[in-house]
Amino acid sequence: MPTMLLPSNPTAAEEISLEVPANILEGSQRAHVTVMGDIIGNALQNLDSLLAMPYGCGEQNMVRFAPNIYIQQYLEKSKQLRPDIRAKAQGFLQSGYQRELLYKHDDGSYSAFGKSDSSGNTWLTAFVLKSFGQARAYVAIEERHIADALRWLHKQQRKTGCFRSVGKLFNNALQGGISDELSLSAYVTAAMLELGLSPMDLMVTSALQCLEASATDDLYTQALLAYVFGLAGRREQQRAQLQSLAQHSISVLPSSQPSWAAAMPAEVEMTAYVLLAYLSQPQVSSDDLATASQIVRWLSRQQNPYGGFASTQDTVVALQALAKYATLTYGGSGEYAVTVTSPAGTAQDFVLHDSNRLVLQRAALQELPGTYGLRARGQGCVTLRYNVPPPPSPGTFDLHVETEPRECTGDASTRFRLLLRARYTGERPTTNMVVIEAKLPSGFIPDKSSMVERLVKKVEVQPDQVTIYLDQVRDRSRTLCTFAFTTTQDFPVRNLQPATVTLYDYYETGDRTDAAYSAPCSSGKDRGVTPPLGP
Repeated sequence: MPTMLLPSNPTAAEEISLEVPANILEGSQRAHVTVMGDIIGNALQNLDSLLAMPYGCGEQNMVRFAPNIYIQQYLEKSKQLRPDIRAKAQGFLQSGYQRELLYKHDDGSYSAFGKSDSSGNTWLTAFVLKSFGQARAYVAIEERHIADALRWLHKQQRKTGCFRSVGKLFNNALQGGISDELSLSAYVTAAMLELGLSPMDLMVTSALQCLEASATDDLYTQALLAYVFGLAGRREQQRAQLQSLAQHSISVLPSSQPSWAAAMPAEVEMTAYVLLAYLSQPQVSSDDLATASQIVRWLSRQQNPYGGFASTQDTVVALQALAKYATLTYGGSGEYAVTVTSPAGTAQDFVLHDSNRLVLQRAALQELPGTYGLRARGQGCVTLRYNVPPPPSPGTFDLHVETEPRECTGDASTRFRLLLRARYTGERPTTNMVVIEAKLPSGFIPDKSSMVERLVKKVEVQPDQVTIYLDQVRDRSRTLCTFAFTTTQDFPVRNLQPATVTLYDYYETGDRTDAAYSAPCSSGKDRGVTPPLGP
């Protein structure tokens, strides 16, 4: 589902080739063009569903919280914040705020699963701190929650000014990112500055001394440091980090990747911090704005159909950066048009102006495969989206699904047990947090009393699906991760179709696998079991 962002030139044109893979189901291809007059318009349309995945822990819940702040800030400054949008965004802030308090510890810290975790988490507590602080402009936030979090973070600050890492971090894909004390300290420092603390505050001053005394060649950390130094007004240090990053061209995808290939979440997050760094300068030069526009073009290509990104932090940081860019480049007057031309030469026009810039305009693209032309006239930016099948799974997980009993015996028509076995086969020693989404055959519901939460952080039970959160899955030389529960028939359904179980790494969603199974008394030939795991 690629995206194209056109620059704000008087006239811009581009050709998009829509190719259909040979292995799709006949007649299943769909494509459409979506045109909006605002860079964050798609996220605004989907504030409650920025991610196509569950929101079952303290960090994931914040994805429903934080973007509402940045979008309201932008719409407020651009004088586009209508009462209905304000009410919708504030509703999400209020509900997200109350839900996040469920993950608070008695000492004022926060962790992914709250008091079921042994301790709070330095990184998540800083995330909550800055978000609660910024949300005060829109909803009522009790000051004690902010003070409690800041007090707990102060206790984690070393004499050097750096912050110690406390609690489990789920995302190990950053490779020296937030798992490293320097970048963790940079993140906490940025959170304090975003909260509104002065660079002269003793806690902030000490943290900045830690950052200035450290050196790193890790790109993620350099990007974060560039943003922090910009927030703190340390222009010389910020420029040094930006110059180092500029040598790596981190915001450009390798040309060998196909147009639909998405970047890893850590790369999106890192690039968004670079964009924030360029935009946090007191005066953004035309050269810096030109660089920023190229980063925005790249980031826009990584968005999912909901306006979010692949995972949690890349969504939060990227939307923060895009909203800031939109604020700086907003033009409140003018009209422009977009023309989409089909391979047969048929043209469809879209007109955008102030009164409909936040309105999503969409049209189906009927000729597939084919090359479509896109031409924009006027000032603004346009996003083109079209759906393509995802790339093949790299096969980094083994997943085996079995029913007990396998055959239609006894009371299996109304009750059976589902057994899931998972193993990680990738190159990392261990995964990040893993989510298993087990859908049930039509007419069946999970038996909550059968849930045994061994090796499991959390289980969410819905009428037709069970979602299981695992801390991690280790490599294939370790013991299999096993989970089982019972399903019962809620109402009879004829010709039961197979159901699916999906397992994926929450922070690297390309690491996933799917398995289909059938109820023991279905009509399928391969009832009740998926192929066995390898040796």
